Amino acid sequence: MGRTPDPLPFDPIDEAARQWALRWEGVPQMHAVTSLMRVQQLVLAGLDETLKPHGLTFARYEALVLLTFTRAGSLPLGKMGRRLQVHPTSVTSIVDRLERAGHVRRRPHPDDGRTVLAEITPEGRAVVEAATADLVAADFGLGAMAVEDLARLSEILRPVRAAAGDF
Repeated sequence: MGRTPDPLPFDPIDEAARQWALRWEGVPQMHAVTSLMRVQQLVLAGLDETLKPHGLTFARYEALVLLTFTRAGSLPLGKMGRRLQVHPTSVTSIVDRLERAGHVRRRPHPDDGRTVLAEITPEGRAVVEAATADLVAADFGLGAMAVEDLARLSEILRPVRAAAGDF
């Protein structure tokens, strides 16, 4: 991983909230969303760094894991997009890259000639196992948090996801 910059002598999000409060309302919401977005940047960068030796990004890893979880090891691209909650063009790009790496192959749907399936290959299964071991060893980038706090965080965020229609 690259060199970590020297930490600031103050929390920039706290300072932004202080400045925000001088002008506008919604300080708790602004502070929370800014913190959430910064943590998302940090965690995603760490996950991508962990997955880089496997030739994966987190988005590609998620697609492989999704295929691993299926009975047949394959899904229609449209269903992958819905399950991963990404735009169809993103799924196409992810599958293109995974296919070039030999981790998935496209094949026609046996019952619907208009549908294309993405199917995980043995190489894809092997890379999922190795990458998952590395992510688990790295605590998915959340090693600074206690396990009970991780469970609380998931529950705290659940209403936001539900309100957005995730489930």
